[in-house]
Amino acid sequence: MGSMFGRYASKLEFKRSHARLLQRQHITEVEPGSILHDFESLLRYVRKQPLRVTGTHQLPLSSLQEINARLYHPLKLGLTRPQQKSYPPIHGLYLLLRASGLTYLDETGSKPQLMVDQELAAHWEMLNLTERYGTLLETWLLRAHPEIVGERAHAFFHDIPENYDNWLSLFIRLTTRPDEMPDYLQYTPGWHNLGLLELFGFLEIEQGAPVPGEGWQITALRSTPFGEALLTLLHTEFFSDLQRVLALATEGDIPPGLLQPLLRPYFPAWEQTLPLPTENPFREGSHIFKVTLWKGLWRRLAVPAEAALEQLASAILNAYNFDHDHLYDFRYKNRLGIEEHIYHPYMDEGPWVSAVRVGEIPLQPGQRMTFLYDYGDQWEFEVRLEGIHPADTEVKIRVLEAEGEAPEQYPQWEEDEGW
Repeated sequence: MGSMFGRYASKLEFKRSHARLLQRQHITEVEPGSILHDFESLLRYVRKQPLRVTGTHQLPLSSLQEINARLYHPLKLGLTRPQQKSYPPIHGLYLLLRASGLTYLDETGSKPQLMVDQELAAHWEMLNLTERYGTLLETWLLRAHPEIVGERAHAFFHDIPENYDNWLSLFIRLTTRPDEMPDYLQYTPGWHNLGLLELFGFLEIEQGAPVPGEGWQITALRSTPFGEALLTLLHTEFFSDLQRVLALATEGDIPPGLLQPLLRPYFPAWEQTLPLPTENPFREGSHIFKVTLWKGLWRRLAVPAEAALEQLASAILNAYNFDHDHLYDFRYKNRLGIEEHIYHPYMDEGPWVSAVRVGEIPLQPGQRMTFLYDYGDQWEFEVRLEGIHPADTEVKIRVLEAEGEAPEQYPQWEEDEGW
């Protein structure tokens, strides 16, 4: 944030008028914005039947127009074949749906399907409207990483998304330069966040008529008094305390209900919140991995649950006749769609492969992780979990099958030596 914006933010003060405005605000399906109406519409649509998502884990194109028609304020676009991100409100709602844990991807079949977590959905049904609003707000501010929906992966102190910071920057820009339409909206706060800011009731957006071949037409933006009051409260009582935010970001999973004590004096009906998804327990048995370097070149390995990922890495390198002289990491997307990394023991930051066991990795059969070896040559192996044999007591890592001849690890070097 620029120095002018930084100075302005430091002067934000939560006033009695802000408090009175928040206390008078009733939460309904369409007030202060239509977030609850539209989120419920999307959730009901997904609950009808499992949806086959795209290769990038987005909603199927065939569903977008129907979902848009169910929104309280459907968008009118001039595009003949709009993508999910062409509908910023849907893009934002899908981000919340994934980040809340209410849905997950089932990759056991030929194509991934979006499924509803029935246990969490039952909790959601028990929440009142205020509790749902607070849950979605907290999800957006603290857990809705943009990479979940394929947007740029930037985070505030690494583990907290920049959604609050983007909201604050836009608010200051609209306050200090009210007659100037920002030209960077697709980057800050991003179209999906812009859609959510309107759905939460923080922003009023005037839309122009659709233009053939173009997407969302915005003619004017204004912050709402409710949005200003809530943003100021969050700034003065939570996000401006950088030490607390930094400590929160380094503690691991952010617990639900963190913003509840701050907001409950103004929204006393917020008594419960949605729990986080249940973590997968340690899974005993022999894990069967198909490790593919490229088409027609793969190795199938059996690895006991108790083995450290460091042992899996060694087994992969041995199966391909590679040396063990370079750094590496394993990468996979967690249940919410956020990429997790587990690093070589010589890396500065963990978690490290020597401390994480195979049975602790939350992959379901059909899901993949990437083994990236040698950051210079970038050998990238796809490690797909094919299944788990719980009754297999074999404790030794072994190669079950092999297809294709392993490549030379340093082909260019050998040519240079011959020259």
